[in-house]
This record gives sequence, C-alpha cells and structure tokens, in this order.
Amino acid sequence: MTEQDLFYLLALQRVEGVGDIMAKKLLTHCGSAEAVFATKTVKLAAIDGVGSILLKSLKNKSVFEKANKELEFVKSNDINVVSFQDENYPDRLKHCIDGPLLLFTSGNIDLKNRRIISIVGTRQITSYGMEFCRKLIEDLAPLDPIIVSGFAYGVDIVAHQLAMEHKLQTIGVVAHGLNQIYPKSHKKYVAKVEENGGFMTEFWSSSNPDKENFVRRNRIVAGISEATIVIESADRGGSLITANMANDYNRDVFAVPGRVTDKYSQGCNNLIKTQKANVLTSAADLIYILNWDIQKESRPVQKQLFVTLEDDEQKVYDYLLKTGKELMDIIALRCDFPIYKISGMLLNMELKGVVRPLPGKLFEAI
Repeated sequence: MTEQDLFYLLALQRVEGVGDIMAKKLLTHCGSAEAVFATKTVKLAAIDGVGSILLKSLKNKSVFEKANKELEFVKSNDINVVSFQDENYPDRLKHCIDGPLLLFTSGNIDLKNRRIISIVGTRQITSYGMEFCRKLIEDLAPLDPIIVSGFAYGVDIVAHQLAMEHKLQTIGVVAHGLNQIYPKSHKKYVAKVEENGGFMTEFWSSSNPDKENFVRRNRIVAGISEATIVIESADRGGSLITANMANDYNRDVFAVPGRVTDKYSQGCNNLIKTQKANVLTSAADLIYILNWDIQKESRPVQKQLFVTLEDDEQKVYDYLLKTGKELMDIIALRCDFPIYKISGMLLNMELKGVVRPLPGKLFEAI
C-alpha cells in the first residue's frame, strides 16, 4: 500500500456514514479509495445503500485535512498500517464481514503460518483463573501459539505476561489509538510485548478508550483467532460478548468450568450449558478439538483408481488442487458453500481418497 493509497483510505474512514462494511462496498465498486472520491455522484448513487446524505458527506473536503494529520502521526511514530486488501492483513479477520478497513500495529507482529488463540475473561481474575491460565499456556507453549488478548486488567494482562514468560508472541488489541496505553499502569509491559509481538488497533490517534470502543475492539479479538478461550466471567461482561462474536464468525469457543456458587464462573458455565462453548479442562481439550496434535499421524488414505465426484465435490477438489492446503472455513467461503455442507462434503471426499485432513482444520487434495 502506497502512502497515497493510505491517505485516501484514511479520508474515506472519516466520511460520516461510512463504516467498514460500506467502505468495502465502495472500494469494490470503484476500485480504490481515491476513485471513490473521483467517481461521479450519479454512479455512486447507483450503489446499494448509498443515499443522498452519504453522497453529500463524500463531497466534504474536511476529511482530507484529518487524513493528512493522521498520516503524519503514522509516519512519525513508525506505525505499520495494513488494509483489508493487503496480503499481510490477518487472514481470518479478512473473512469477517465487519472486519476493520485498516489496522494500525506497532512492534514485531508476525501472523504468517501461526496458530492464533485469544484468551479473555474478567478483570477480577481469581487465583483459580490465574492458575488455570498459567497451566494452559505452559502446556501450549511447545506448539508456539500466538496469544491474543485485550491488554486490560485481570485475565488479559495475565495471559500476556504468561505468554512473554514462555517466549510466545503476544498481541494486545487495544480500544484506542497507538499514541497512548490504557490502563496507564500497563505501560511498563509495552516494550517487552513489542519485542516479540505488539499492539493492534483500528482506532486513530485521536480516539480515546471510550466504552463503545471496547465492544468494537472485541470483534478483532474474536475474528483474528482460530479459537477464543474464556477463563473466567461473571454472568455478564465483555468476554461473553467476545465469545458470542467468535461463535458468529464460526470460530471455536472454549470456556473453563467452575463451581456454580462462584461469581466469576457463572458466565463460563452458562456458555457451556447453552452449548456456546466447549468445556476446557486442560490444554489437551483444545489441542484435540482444534486438531493441533502434530505428532499424531493422519490415518492413511488410499486414493481410488477411478473416482466419481459430484459437481460440488469437483469444485472443492479443483480449488484445493489450485491452492494447496487450506482451512475448512476458507474452502467454504471461496467455494460458496455453507460450513455445515462443506464439512460433510470433505468427509465424503476423504472416504473417496481425494482429500486428506491435516492438523489445524486444514485439508489438501491428494
């Protein structure tokens, strides 16, 4: 992404009435952010969802001054910015319809070919939650996952600290611009986090940690990860919102069970009771359900000499031949099938000997 591309994307973000979904729609129709501002009103009006108020806002030149100011901040503070159109934009987040148009990052974040999990929970973490989190990350450390959380009090900061203790990459997704840290008491952890990981946000430097920003932040925590783990939660709280978002994104959710009398186990117990989360009693549960056990040999599959594939199966097979290894969720997205259908289809294809399952919900053509 060039500096000019970024300038116009920033300007587009500042147009009143343009959220992430509308911005992507405009970019799809016009080709670039710069083209959006150059496109004639008549053509813009033909785009679904673009009304007279938005058309008027798109002509407001003040957005360019705001974009230029933010661009100067990004350049002078060595902030990395990725657009949802860039190759290095988080892959899982790219497939969330409401994923951020832009992500601002600092530090040394590397998301390529990595297992990514989010760990969330109450700000009033108990000794039970702390010990469970410690054991979980210790047992997962040999698999080298990236630990994502919100850098808040309680479960968040414990997860970040334990990740750093085990030399795992950790990412703090914050609800404000990268010109500040909230809570301020966590500033002492910033340098170490950025050594092997860093910070991520969708918010400009002018954004403060307002209440509504935390809810928006949670969708990044849920969308960027393969699974979301709720360590402890009361019957209401931000971590439950994150868990629901993860379910909406078709991600695995895990919850640590606790005693029915414990306030900060009520949320987790309810997630499990309503089948919105898998029970998590140890790292082994997560490794098994996510199929992370790379030591386990996949059962051999003998490809038949003459295989008859249904039209839908052939479409999936051709896609896998072209792309190689791919996540089941992405296969469903690219081949335009619902996830419940693709799972059964892949099983049938495995039995026919034309695809092979791999760790981490990956599949490849044989």
